[in-house]
Amino acid sequence: MADLTLTNVRPWGMAAVDIVVSDGKIRDLVPAGAAGEPGERVDGGGLLALPGFINAHAHVDKSWWGRPWVSYGGESTIAGRIAHERAERDALGIPGVDNSLTVLREFLRHGVTAVRSHVDVDLGIGLRGIDAVRGAAEALGGAIEVEIVAFPQDGVIRRPGVLDLLDQAAAHGATSIGGLDPAAIDRDPVKQLDGLFEIAERRGVGVDIHLHDGGELGAFQFELIAERTRRAGLRGKVNVSHGFALGELPAGRQADLLDELAEAGVSWSTVAPVGTAPLPWRGMRDRGMPVGLGTDGIRDLWSPFGDGDLLRVALDFARLHDLRTDEDLGYAVELATTRAAGFVHRGVHDLAAGARADIVLVDAENVQDALMRSPRRELVMSGGRVVARNGELLV
Repeated sequence: MADLTLTNVRPWGMAAVDIVVSDGKIRDLVPAGAAGEPGERVDGGGLLALPGFINAHAHVDKSWWGRPWVSYGGESTIAGRIAHERAERDALGIPGVDNSLTVLREFLRHGVTAVRSHVDVDLGIGLRGIDAVRGAAEALGGAIEVEIVAFPQDGVIRRPGVLDLLDQAAAHGATSIGGLDPAAIDRDPVKQLDGLFEIAERRGVGVDIHLHDGGELGAFQFELIAERTRRAGLRGKVNVSHGFALGELPAGRQADLLDELAEAGVSWSTVAPVGTAPLPWRGMRDRGMPVGLGTDGIRDLWSPFGDGDLLRVALDFARLHDLRTDEDLGYAVELATTRAAGFVHRGVHDLAAGARADIVLVDAENVQDALMRSPRRELVMSGGRVVARNGELLV
């Protein structure tokens, strides 16, 4: 018996089907009206169906969303933002379960059913942020799956004791450990990367490194990351977040780096920020490099921007990279859905038999129309359970 049948929906804008769901997974897709399964039936009304969105780069521990407005302050540099956040976060209850829960609810309302979140780990808060994020996810009863990257926002080598905290986080369930600008922040890229990769190899976790450094300084660190990934046997478990330098380099240098990174199995996540250099996305796609999209911080002490809608991030990616054709615009939506499966350790994430039943319905003509308008999420299903309707949460 089916748990639920979602009737009359158009997967990726194709012909209407009924989607049969059992045990939280898609069991079958049949022509609309052909499903005769007993059990609950939900009318999809001919709406466009997409897989649940996967947020491949978030910071759900740090937001002040839902609280009184906080004016932007501090110095507009990486070091300045770090210092400002450390000085002000306690007054905003960061990290805290309620703050994280508010952000996760916004994600879910917008159709995000899985998220990879960096969570600060430092000498001031220890592992409290990880506990807060886990508590928030548990409060939603599994409606949104959260993977945690233990993230050293205040640096690694320059803060003795942080490597030990990252090791503890890896031992207690963090799926990855993070790094931050090994050259600019710690001023010792070899030592930071050696420390991170030693923990990752020993604990069997991934590595996800924020890298803002530009030009050849950034490129040098890409080379170090690729080399250590190969040496540690961590193919498919190492990610570069942001990696702005890649878009700044000459085409020939880009191609050589892409060959090296792809051979090592390094993935990439981007939030497609306005004003940055476009990534060589075609070269990344053609080499099979996984690329994911993320919201980054949502109304936090780094930035007042963001609303949790990954479709808007996909549109930013399309604008930044001047995507025009239907095929390319569809690719931007795939980055926010199917192509991001590996960022949350899923073998498949699609509207297909055997996939987790994470389904989003929108009133749109086709995928490209949905990308341009970012319409209200009419229905969100997570793990076979309807968790939102008409843009409002049911959990």
